Amino acid sequence: MIVCSCNVLSDQDVRSAVKAEQTCSIRQVYGCLGCSAQCGRCARTIRRIIDEALGSARPASCNGRAQSS
Repeated sequence: MIVCSCNVLSDQDVRSAVKAEQTCSIRQVYGCLGCSAQCGRCARTIRRIIDEALGSARPASCNGRAQSS
């Protein structure tokens, strides 16, 4: 499913970036995928995918805080 129409990113793209890099912020996901946020409508969906992908195994750099950018 396409979650970011501006950059044509799928939910699988986001999950792969999170798993490969253990990213915990939306900005990091975009950086791993070689693009940047445009309109921002996908932010909530990407945040949810990050949270699901990481589950309880958040990297220490996240410090348990939600990072939106």
